[in-house]
Amino acid sequence: MSVTELSAVLWRERELLELLMFKLEEKQRVISTGHVRWLGYATREVEQVLDQIRTAELERAVEADAVARGFDIVPTSNLADLADAAPQPWDELLTSHLEAFVALTAQIQDVARENRELLATSLLSTSEATTRAGDDASAAVYELRMQEIGYRGALGATARVLQPSLLAFVSSPKPTPIP
Repeated sequence: MSVTELSAVLWRERELLELLMFKLEEKQRVISTGHVRWLGYATREVEQVLDQIRTAELERAVEADAVARGFDIVPTSNLADLADAAPQPWDELLTSHLEAFVALTAQIQDVARENRELLATSLLSTSEATTRAGDDASAAVYELRMQEIGYRGALGATARVLQPSLLAFVSSPKPTPIP
């Protein structure tokens, strides 16, 4: 296990985060345009990318722990600690990865929050329309109920898009207090 292998895994994970960002933005457009018909597909695509990210996280954890041991630091060190312990030019490359991860995770969290807000608003208006319709068994009411189910499912799937382990790995080091 080497820094080269760790860097390759980090590149792969970054690509997957970029893909997640794309899928979240795609889902946002589906929600914003009211094309509820495609919401299930968009949600499933986000979930598929999240599964790939979880697999990449396991690979990254194994590589990062091995590299940390090679640097004689704690195996569960975050990316900033690895960059600090790395010799030239690896310190710069790992710092570059860290900066990219921090930016990507912040963007992903923002888009996911926006998606949750859009879904919550859509769910509320659909639920209100369904309630106003009462026990009517018309096709329109059935469609409203199906939309409500779709919004609830999509909202649940958007609850957490980034694993705590990834966020901890790219967290900034805690500043040392000045005496």
